[in-house]
Amino acid sequence: MNALYASFWALALSFAGMAALAFAMDRHYEQLTGRYELPAAQRWMLRCVGTVALAAAVFPCVAAWGATVGAVAWLGWISLAALAVVGLISAAPRWAAGLAWAALLAGAPAFIWGA
Repeated sequence: MNALYASFWALALSFAGMAALAFAMDRHYEQLTGRYELPAAQRWMLRCVGTVALAAAVFPCVAAWGATVGAVAWLGWISLAALAVVGLISAAPRWAAGLAWAALLAGAPAFIWGA
């Protein structure tokens, strides 16, 4: 896997994971839906999706750069994705949710095809 594809897939999965974790919080869920309280089952599902997406983002990084540099690159992509999620949720939460779904679907091939 070349570095460009690894970067794209790692960023896509990191963005989807961070967005899912953010929307698992009552504050951001209210921004997205207008409802004050997030159902427990939905909160649990969003946390699981976010955790799995963030964990899956490490595979393209390790495949492209090896374990040591890949781990550092993974942390960098997670940081960049967190900044993007914070900015986008503040400006347009519905766009953030839509982009997170698109990023999850775009990043899934990296996990399915073994990075």
